[in-house]
Amino acid sequence: MVQFRLPRNSTVQDGVTWPKIDSANIVEFHVYRWNPEDGRNPRVDTYFVDADDCGPMVLDGLIWLKNNIDSTLTFRRSCREGICGSCSMNIAGQNTLACTKAMGEEIGKPVRVFPLPHQPVIKDLVPDLTNFYAQLASVEPWLQTKSPTPQKEWRQSIQEREQLDGLYECILCACCSTSCPSYWWNAERFLGPAALIQAARWINDSRDEATGERLDNLEDPYRIYRCHTILNCAKACPKGLNPSEAIAELRLKLVERKL
Repeated sequence: MVQFRLPRNSTVQDGVTWPKIDSANIVEFHVYRWNPEDGRNPRVDTYFVDADDCGPMVLDGLIWLKNNIDSTLTFRRSCREGICGSCSMNIAGQNTLACTKAMGEEIGKPVRVFPLPHQPVIKDLVPDLTNFYAQLASVEPWLQTKSPTPQKEWRQSIQEREQLDGLYECILCACCSTSCPSYWWNAERFLGPAALIQAARWINDSRDEATGERLDNLEDPYRIYRCHTILNCAKACPKGLNPSEAIAELRLKLVERKL
């Protein structure tokens, strides 16, 4: 029987358990740690956060740990309001934003914090999203027009503007793409939910005049058709969007233009 094993140097090991703190409200954190410079296996360190001394979100706990316990802990963060998408992580087994995930949601359980899955790790909780952003760039997510630029603005009716609802809200956190099995298997050829919902956003925009070129760019057995409607993307999206629905509509547009 064939056995599949991870390389020895990639096996996650038990890490350091930091001393408990003196507080009446302690939250236990299990945090993935890996430093490419020390030559050691990745590990999971155990920390204890004073929930009375920080905000209620997982990101607040991580910032508290970095400021008070372990300054070497590395993660991305910026707005702290669920808008920038910088602090996307895998928390309690679910891809989400650390700034909108409450520490108290898993009552009585440690808060398990890992980097986004199936991406190369730069350090600790920081994934390498080079390929993700390259795929985003490939769909050219900006307004493209051929008509003369108007003196003021490109106009849209209320109905035309409503066509962008459920698309423009994407914050490019990569939670959807990194939760998609099709993306795990074909990350170099399948664009993934995030890039495709961005493509749909501009194809649906009444002001954009490059619809044909954009659809030509997607017409490929892998770039769009590797989506198997598993719907992990919709479950993972912290903004409540449904990339799978947007992908289905793009496929319909590709079929309709051939009829």
